[in-house]
Amino acid sequence: MPDVLLESQLPGRTYRGKVRDTYDLGDKMLIVATDRISAADMVLPAGIPEKGRILTQLSAWWFDRIKEVVPNHFIAVIGPQNKHMVPFELGPEYYGRSMLVKKAKRLNAECIARGYISGSGWKDYQRTGAICGIPLPEGLRESDRLPEPIFTPSTKPEVGHDENISYDQLETIVGEEAANAMKLRTLAVYGYAHTVALERGIIIADTKLEFGYWNEEVILIDEVLTPDSSRFWPANEYRPGGPQPSFDKEPVRDWLSRSGWKDGDPPPPVPAEVVAATTERYRTAYKMLTGQELPE
Repeated sequence: MPDVLLESQLPGRTYRGKVRDTYDLGDKMLIVATDRISAADMVLPAGIPEKGRILTQLSAWWFDRIKEVVPNHFIAVIGPQNKHMVPFELGPEYYGRSMLVKKAKRLNAECIARGYISGSGWKDYQRTGAICGIPLPEGLRESDRLPEPIFTPSTKPEVGHDENISYDQLETIVGEEAANAMKLRTLAVYGYAHTVALERGIIIADTKLEFGYWNEEVILIDEVLTPDSSRFWPANEYRPGGPQPSFDKEPVRDWLSRSGWKDGDPPPPVPAEVVAATTERYRTAYKMLTGQELPE
């Protein structure tokens, strides 16, 4: 199995997420995307080869394109040609997976744009006829396209599942002005990205975005429009009325559900064939969107 990076070992790490490690560089930050993968709110012991580089470089590809739509924190992907931009030595294992960004103050909510009815949204609709309290027409099928994209915020607790919140609750958390900017910019990013991706054969069913304050402006931060934060469906296989094939960690989730694992048990080892299938899905999404192979 190809080498994977599960832990970054650089000076001054300030945050370790499920996938990304963050380093404070003063007025900038370095975000290192590892090859860790999570399922059922736990990090699994196996890494997914190339995952961190795919996430970083696909985010950079999108950040460069949406900067005219919504301002964002992206500065550069770090490689041998620009490693001088970071104040410590980076080994080659960090090239292509490390992103230098503006240091923004994170707004403590996640912003989800949904253009299709799937996942937790489908379960909510079956139960209530709405998604996160937003009424929808009767008779929708699983994976149907919604009449128009909807905005559904959530909180991001340190542990456990994300919790959906109302727009009023979002205003209470971040303030009226920031909430309005987050909603408008989430829907603007989704609308633009959906059009771009569809031209390349991918349906973006939904996506999760994060925002922060930088120079008193609400800007897009974290990663953007990757298989980790979005539901990517192959457009040529789209058949509403049930679940869709997707370019994400579906092989890992499916294997875990079949494995007999129970909530609270230690995470089981991931079979090599599941790891390989997941890498292939991430690579395929990257190539379809960018039109390029992943740079070495």
